[in-house]
Amino acid sequence: MPADVAIRPLRDEDVPAADALATGLIGGAEPGETEAARRARGLARIAHLAETDPGGAWVASRDGEVCGIALALVREGIWGLSQFGVAEAAQGRGVGSALLARTLAYGDGVRGRIILSSEHPAAIRLYARTGIPVRPSLSAAGIVDQARIPDLVGVEEADAGGIAVADAIGREIRGAGHGRDLPVALRFGARLFVVEDRAFCVLRGARAMLLAGRDEAAARTALWAAFAAAGPGATVGVDFLTAGQDWAVAVALDAGLGLSPDGPVFAGGQLGPMAPYVPSGAYL
Repeated sequence: MPADVAIRPLRDEDVPAADALATGLIGGAEPGETEAARRARGLARIAHLAETDPGGAWVASRDGEVCGIALALVREGIWGLSQFGVAEAAQGRGVGSALLARTLAYGDGVRGRIILSSEHPAAIRLYARTGIPVRPSLSAAGIVDQARIPDLVGVEEADAGGIAVADAIGREIRGAGHGRDLPVALRFGARLFVVEDRAFCVLRGARAMLLAGRDEAAARTALWAAFAAAGPGATVGVDFLTAGQDWAVAVALDAGLGLSPDGPVFAGGQLGPMAPYVPSGAYL
């Protein structure tokens, strides 16, 4: 790693620069979202994880400027990589490896680990070297054929009132609940749908960003509910569909969406069954 690059804990004053770096690497606002709303959401995400998991929040700095960021969380013994990126000028010089090593060390002693990778070859190579088992995945996107939406029995847009249900389902399916992180997502525009006490889905804009269910029938209903709530003509999407999520692939195809390769999911250790399950890029 270059001698002029320092790896250090993220500070409060780093949050705006860290958000700007991450946005430049992975893209900006969702369709229909203003840049101001995206920035507020991005800043809140980083600040939230810096508060809940300061040991997993790191930056790379050169000449006083942030050139890399890594955020990891630990929830009930499950470690997850929430955000990771290195400025193009610092790539290929060992900066990413040094950042990832700090966040992995934050998870020493955990029982399970999850990383959601981009399709970038360097990122996939870096994560593969961790030894965490890899799970290839698909994404689905397109405009839903409204005539194909089934009757959505048992669905409620619960928002904050559904967090306890979602937390319990996530604990059973992922191996750790999402209750600590969902309030942040909901505060910045996400919507939470529940299917009785059997499944939940979080929708941000027109993207199903997190879903888990106790049975596949309820999970299918939750995903259909998210697609329906996005509205006619919206380009909906759902990412990180790994083996075992055939129920979600079937819903996507029935809705008229297209499928494409997605970045792989790295997941291993003592996790839950991870199905039916669609992980969140921010909160795993």
